[in-house]
Amino acid sequence: MKVLLGVSGGIAAYKAAELARALQERAIEVQVAMTQSAQEFVKPLTFAALTGKQVYTSLWSPSGERSEGEASGFDIEHIAVAQAIDALVIAPATANILAKFAHGLADDFLSTLYLATTSPVLVAPAMNVNMWQHPATRANVETLRQRGVRVVEPDAGYLACGMTGSGRLAAVETIAAEVLALLVRRNDLAGETVLVTAGGTREPIDPVRFLGNRSSGKMGHAVAEAAVARGAKVILVTASSLPDPAGCEVVRVSTADEMERAVLRELGGATVVVKAAAVADFRARAIAPNKLRRAGAFTLELEPTDDIVAKVVAEKRSGTVVIAFAAESEDLEANARAKLLRKGVDAIVANDISSAEFGFDSDRNAGLFLTAESMVVLDPGSKRAVAERILDQVSTLQQSMTRTLR
Repeated sequence: MKVLLGVSGGIAAYKAAELARALQERAIEVQVAMTQSAQEFVKPLTFAALTGKQVYTSLWSPSGERSEGEASGFDIEHIAVAQAIDALVIAPATANILAKFAHGLADDFLSTLYLATTSPVLVAPAMNVNMWQHPATRANVETLRQRGVRVVEPDAGYLACGMTGSGRLAAVETIAAEVLALLVRRNDLAGETVLVTAGGTREPIDPVRFLGNRSSGKMGHAVAEAAVARGAKVILVTASSLPDPAGCEVVRVSTADEMERAVLRELGGATVVVKAAAVADFRARAIAPNKLRRAGAFTLELEPTDDIVAKVVAEKRSGTVVIAFAAESEDLEANARAKLLRKGVDAIVANDISSAEFGFDSDRNAGLFLTAESMVVLDPGSKRAVAERILDQVSTLQQSMTRTLR
């Protein structure tokens, strides 16, 4: 397996040397390309010594390499490299290189290579917290995600600029594991139909207001993306406003009732159901036909919504694996196990939402994967990384169920 490691110009460029070594330890052949800015932080000789290979630093051949009479020093090596690599990995990925990739700019070796390759691409951003949170950067990252680029979210902590927050390059081991997952194209869900729910439902009170929750839908969408990458047919029923993940059949819903109808409609063809949505437990008994005016206190009468998970368990076909989610703020394992038994699902993913790092709308997650007989810790990571770990457990659970049925 051959990877082109692209290094762009940030203080975290020195960590790319550690990443190159970590990839080599995983039997991955590494060659490096550097932007001009990256060379201000780390010299190409460092990577040449580590990899034993030429480091690409420019689209232009050194003058001494031009043949006699050649009018320019333009080199088309990036085309050959683009066709030869198994993956393109950018670490660190600065705001500048992310913008170039998102907008199709190609003015150096790395950005031109990105446009020329059809191989999988992974970026590990690193920058100042305000740059990372800027709407332009967020839009560029979302554009790349929609094009199938895998993003290893930066860690939070003390940054080189003296500020604290998200923007620090993810741990080298985390990036290396993500690269390996990208290269080892597991097809363990080929032939499966995975039905995923995501997002928080909205129950209207009047034409303007609704009862809702803080779920972003990011975890469910990450599960859907990961399942597609592992060969599954994926149907995503989502109440989120996130863009459609590539390769999924997407059903947009708003209320719990709409989600229930969509899930039950698709249930017959599903072999795996992952209920990651945060479905409202209550809705208004009566919806006001016009906007309610502020005129003092009033009472809002609520009624419970239907239990979609219970209906899925009751109506699923034999052999279908059902995974529920439990967002808990206390007694994580005990409360999740109680829900596991109450719902009758095959497994439950428990998330501790008391932590701001892993709470609603975070880009990271962690938790527990519980079955009646076992518990697996889902180590902290990006929601895509946690989604992969969940699907690892789903695959194992399916194999166990198949052996039992035999």
